[in-house]
Amino acid sequence: MHNDFIIYIVLVLAILFIVMLAQKLKISYPILLVVAGLVISFVPGLPAIEIDPDLIFVIFLPPLLYEAAWKTSWKELWRWRRVIMSFAFLIVILTSGVVAVVSYWLIPTFTLALGFLLGGIISPPDAVSASSILKSVKVPRRLVSIVEGESLLNDAASLIVFRFALEAVKTGKFAFQDAALSFVLVIVMGTLIGIGIALVFYAIHRWLPTTTQMNIVLSFIAPYTMYLAAEHFEFSGVLAVVSGGLFLSVRSHQFLDHRSRIQGWNVWETIAFVLNGLVFMLIGLELPVVVRDLGRENLPTAIGYSAVICLLVIILRLACTMGASVFTVWISRYIRTADNRPGWRGPVVLGWAGMRGVVSLAAALSIPVYLDNGARFPERSMILFITFSVILVTLVLQGLTLPAVIRWVKVEDRDNQVPPEEQDALVRTKMSKTALQVLQQQHGAEVRVNGLLKSLETRLETEISILSNTPGAGMNLEESREYIPNFRAVYLELITAQRQLLHNLNHKAEVDEAIIRKYLSLLDIEEEKLYVQFNSHEH
Repeated sequence: MHNDFIIYIVLVLAILFIVMLAQKLKISYPILLVVAGLVISFVPGLPAIEIDPDLIFVIFLPPLLYEAAWKTSWKELWRWRRVIMSFAFLIVILTSGVVAVVSYWLIPTFTLALGFLLGGIISPPDAVSASSILKSVKVPRRLVSIVEGESLLNDAASLIVFRFALEAVKTGKFAFQDAALSFVLVIVMGTLIGIGIALVFYAIHRWLPTTTQMNIVLSFIAPYTMYLAAEHFEFSGVLAVVSGGLFLSVRSHQFLDHRSRIQGWNVWETIAFVLNGLVFMLIGLELPVVVRDLGRENLPTAIGYSAVICLLVIILRLACTMGASVFTVWISRYIRTADNRPGWRGPVVLGWAGMRGVVSLAAALSIPVYLDNGARFPERSMILFITFSVILVTLVLQGLTLPAVIRWVKVEDRDNQVPPEEQDALVRTKMSKTALQVLQQQHGAEVRVNGLLKSLETRLETEISILSNTPGAGMNLEESREYIPNFRAVYLELITAQRQLLHNLNHKAEVDEAIIRKYLSLLDIEEEKLYVQFNSHEH
């Protein structure tokens, strides 16, 4: 146990350095982590790292799905709901079916149930690697929204297919009608359980005297509670976490104070970063273990099968996204759609962004080693090898070439006519004007006699002036842009001087360090605010 803990500490440190290297090389970090894990696995004397299949879903999936749900924009999810639903359910089910038929025809020892099992595992694309690439290059926001929204729901669809196929392999029976009814029931009840448990946590947060630390701990308990409760009743734990996470994230301003939101968000981003890093590293680390279980004599045959399946899922993804574009144009004649002329450029990017990752790994590793009757699970090693091959090939091949594909197709952004930096300035100007209006109209008399409120009024007026690109009387637009960098540099110098003063005061015995830390935190927030406010003016 002690040695295992040391290994995982070393892995986390390795992940940090690999991510730093990925940023330096401008490569999506999941790609480099997988390759690094594969290289590390061949280090002599390194013990094999294997995860209990029964725990893989519970350890990784609930927090990763919950964090993704909190980051997802409900507004964008609803706007692109038809595209996301077709990608998340129809394309996943179609991919699973085609992979099942092809693998059943291709691999002599495969049954149709094993084919569906493999299809359910490798059908869902992973959003972490795709969105990390999409955010590093200039693409329309809608593409990122569709990829992130799809990943929330396609995980559920693929894992439901996986569950039914796994049961068919175990029992040797599969009734399509019963499976279809169960599919709907699993989706609906999983969603309802997630929302129901989210309501309980909403009530706890809002009406019980919780602290910031309690709120953060509750936020970690919530996804595990949703997942385990739904799985206990044999419904979709994934959809329970997704629906519950979306429900709470939309209402977070109603039951969380500002400190809980700031600190909680930082903690969650850190935890999700470590978990994602471990999963992608494990993909590389586990491959030699899978090869060993498969047997050297079966390796050439398995590589051939994997090449065919890899090519199949890539072509299928591209065909489905292009088909969805054609269908959207046709259906737009009869119903209103968010984009009635999607063209071919966006679908090509979405099709090439179909890298596999975390969920496929979790599903593959969760396949039991033995059946209920004690016999070994049929073709487990072959399924694992094909899954790892698909993840590795799609991540490395598509991940490394996706930026080039994006530059080649030159996707036009038809969604926002107003540039993001102008939207940013507009929103912040309206915020300052609203605050100033309330201050002057409702507290005008107090402003005249209260020096602090008068200073606040002056500060709001200054912010409006700066955001409107008119920081001084008679100053034109070009002059204002010239003065803003100087304003920021001077302000940063003042903050640095104040921070140094606080560190100096901290050496004095009569000043409590808790006071010093409080004002250091406030300076950090002020510096971050300064960076956000004026970052858009530099572009």
